[in-house]
Amino acid sequence: MPAPYRPKPSGPRPQQGRKPDPRQAKDEFELRINDQINVPQVRLVGENVPEQGIYPIQKALRLADELELDLVEISAKADPPVCKILDYQKYIYQQKKKAKEMKSNAAKVVVKEIRFGPNTDEHDFQFKLKHAQEFLREGSKVKATIFFRGRSIMFAEQGEKQLLRFAVELEEYGKAENMPVLEGKRMTMMLAPNKKK
Repeated sequence: MPAPYRPKPSGPRPQQGRKPDPRQAKDEFELRINDQINVPQVRLVGENVPEQGIYPIQKALRLADELELDLVEISAKADPPVCKILDYQKYIYQQKKKAKEMKSNAAKVVVKEIRFGPNTDEHDFQFKLKHAQEFLREGSKVKATIFFRGRSIMFAEQGEKQLLRFAVELEEYGKAENMPVLEGKRMTMMLAPNKKK
């Protein structure tokens, strides 16, 4: 006999277990320390241990306590987990500082634009070429753009040849990421600096 139909209750669903408190969200550097490490034994490494090796958790905690430091689990997936005895607050501070430095050292891609007309004369072309060499040498990308004003769009083919020549002349400093692209009244080509050996 089929079970009787029961309408789904409206309103908020009953909570299943405790909801995580957003204020206690786990920090990316947070590790289990001291009494949070609930395993029978751990592998102790680092400079603050008399002898590196496997210790019962109680002995490892006692050693950390004697040194007035923390027992910190640095590799939970190992069997047994790997721990170090160190100053936890100092460790977290150093990790955050290291991450901040790495972030600030991450390469920021700068794009410099060089503009031409389709009938740019040789002197002007060489002048722009020199600027592009400097930009690529310092690690910036170069966006070469040809603007077609009015009826000069008839010279699109000439503009393309000029951009390709520009890329060939700059081969020593950078390489074209794409063929010249015509968008409306402008044709562009992006050049990326050569990787330093």
